[in-house]
Amino acid sequence: MSERHRVLVVDDERQILRALKVILRDAGYDAIEATTVEEALDRAAVRPPDAAIIDLMLPDGSGVDLCRQLREWTSMPIIVLSAVGEESAKVEALEAGADDYVTKPFGTRELVARLGAALRRVGDAPGEPAIEVDGLLVDLNARVVRREGEEVHLTPIEFDLLRALVRHRGRLMTHRALLVEVWGPQYGDDTQVLRAHIANLRRKIEPPGERRYIRTEPGIGYRFAA
Repeated sequence: MSERHRVLVVDDERQILRALKVILRDAGYDAIEATTVEEALDRAAVRPPDAAIIDLMLPDGSGVDLCRQLREWTSMPIIVLSAVGEESAKVEALEAGADDYVTKPFGTRELVARLGAALRRVGDAPGEPAIEVDGLLVDLNARVVRREGEEVHLTPIEFDLLRALVRHRGRLMTHRALLVEVWGPQYGDDTQVLRAHIANLRRKIEPPGERRYIRTEPGIGYRFAA
């Protein structure tokens, strides 16, 4: 039997924590609870979890701050929960390294489905090649990226976005095509999510001041250099 995935759940509302613990247990996950940024960082450091579900509002900081601190050393999938529905809050969380964003109140099946999809992204993809383009090496099987020999740390969603572009290199991919391939059909019109992650990806793989690898086709989509 395979080991159950451990999910760090961070929320200062005890009722939400209890509900999430039951939801995750019934879905086959083990929940590690935390109610503050400090407690979450301690729990993650002692025994790194496989994924995290983080509330945006915490008593000693924000979920966005917690995302940033976790992203300094881990690439585990992170889903942010919040009652805040504004687009700017969603983009801020994504820019901080979150892989997904769910607004309260949320459906149990939707949350579990998004968590499962995020965890599958970090699994192996056997048989895919390593591709090198102008100093950038993308090993699709090992999920490793190197620029000029130096490893580049990407989040799972950033790697999946790069993989989609690389596998179709030289071809124009529309916003919708990328969103559906990487996030799923329900995200087909969410160009704000796509732009936030493309910006993060470019900061990590592009040489300073250059657009060597990812080309923008204004109003249409993106193309990876052939």
